[in-house]
Amino acid sequence: MPVLVLASASPARLATLRDAGFDPQVIVSGVDESQVAGVPPAELALRLAELKCSAVAGRPEVPLDALVLGCDSVLELDGEALGKPADADDAVRRWHAMRGRSGVLHTGHCLRDVAADQQSAATASTVVHFADLDDDEIEAYVATGEPLHVAGAFTVDGLGGGFVTGIEGDHHNVVGVSLPLLRGLVRELGHRWTDLWSR
Repeated sequence: MPVLVLASASPARLATLRDAGFDPQVIVSGVDESQVAGVPPAELALRLAELKCSAVAGRPEVPLDALVLGCDSVLELDGEALGKPADADDAVRRWHAMRGRSGVLHTGHCLRDVAADQQSAATASTVVHFADLDDDEIEAYVATGEPLHVAGAFTVDGLGGGFVTGIEGDHHNVVGVSLPLLRGLVRELGHRWTDLWSR
């Protein structure tokens, strides 16, 4: 059976995949995300996922029978793509703009079958509704450091979960990897989802 390789340092993506029955090998891509600019948020997420996947798929330590998964997430708010905040002040500014509103979390997925030299890619998009936080809540949340390490400066599976009032779409996509979309990519490449489960 193929070996799943996750081209991401995201602990949330790794945990989601493990909870879904997989035991992926992690190889961080090291891609400079600033090299892609000037494209719409959904396309940005997909392009970065493809770059991360490509950067890892060609490495010598990748098993020859690997399926390499690259992912990248951005939050779209007012047409702007928001990745990880630059610093705490940036995170505070973002939450001032986000509170009481909704955004769209886009996660690009790129899956490459190394042995077959084929890949399939797509973007999942989920609407996220944010609570109307007061200034003290924003300051306290940013002070935890959590928002500094994630796209859109929030989590739904961590301390930020209480600040998300609802979602429309795939919950796992907001965490960082859409399991239904990934299953579709696995099938497009001719593999069975259940065969990838760790035994």
